[in-house]
Amino acid sequence: MGTSALRRRQLRVGFLEGDNEPMTEKATFGAGCFWGVEAAFRDIEGVVDAAAGYEGGHTQNPTYKDVCTDRTGHAEVVQIEYDPTKVSYDKLLDVFWNEHDPTQVNRQGPDVGTQYRSVIFYHTPEQEQAARASKAKLEASGRFKRSIATAIEPAQNFYRAEEYHQQYLAKRGLRHCRI
Repeated sequence: MGTSALRRRQLRVGFLEGDNEPMTEKATFGAGCFWGVEAAFRDIEGVVDAAAGYEGGHTQNPTYKDVCTDRTGHAEVVQIEYDPTKVSYDKLLDVFWNEHDPTQVNRQGPDVGTQYRSVIFYHTPEQEQAARASKAKLEASGRFKRSIATAIEPAQNFYRAEEYHQQYLAKRGLRHCRI
């Protein structure tokens, strides 16, 4: 069996040979301010980690201050590490769609700027296909009166946000920051 075929088999099983740790996958979503989005994903069984950060821009190693200028091109995102044997990518997409208004362009509630855009950064061709199918299904459902504005783009460089943004709501004893 070739190396790539072996790797695919191991991914289907969820473990690498000789390793007792489950394989994880990454998913990255931008749905406005990352604080509430991160908290929502942390509540999902099978999510191993959720980190607030920045993706989709042209500035290397941006800071929160840089991103807030609306000149770096980055979106506030949450990168999720998850165990696909416990939670599906489709379930993560459902959480994403329910955590924000995907019809708003470059904003969520009072937060305005390209850093608050709705975006799915896919890591594999399968994630891209699932994201596009999910978006089309949501669009056809009639749930929203306006068109879905969510962009679907290949994953780029993820920059972890400053530590004070990580688990921001939990550190303050809050569960959500709904608008």
